[in-house]
Amino acid sequence: MITLALFARLEAKPGKEADVARFLQAGLAMANDEPRTPIWFALRLSPTTFGVFDAFHDEEGRQAHLSGPIAQALMAQAPELFAGPPSIEPIEVLGLKNKA
Repeated sequence: MITLALFARLEAKPGKEADVARFLQAGLAMANDEPRTPIWFALRLSPTTFGVFDAFHDEEGRQAHLSGPIAQALMAQAPELFAGPPSIEPIEVLGLKNKA
């Protein structure tokens, strides 16, 4: 059962909104390569605010994600793309429906 998640809120620097959107869209390929990350969403919350929601079966999966390629790419691009450091919040999943 998926019980843990992360939510990252990202604020684009002025003029970098399209770059942030492209960066997050490219993140899908990296997320698909993470076997311990079964759920991953890249989100646009407003014209300048973006987010990433991902969920995990266990704490080991969440920690693997936090030290994996997506997190490394996010932190490497942060100074160029984001107005401030990403806000990353650990979340407990209380319920889930996933039917494609």
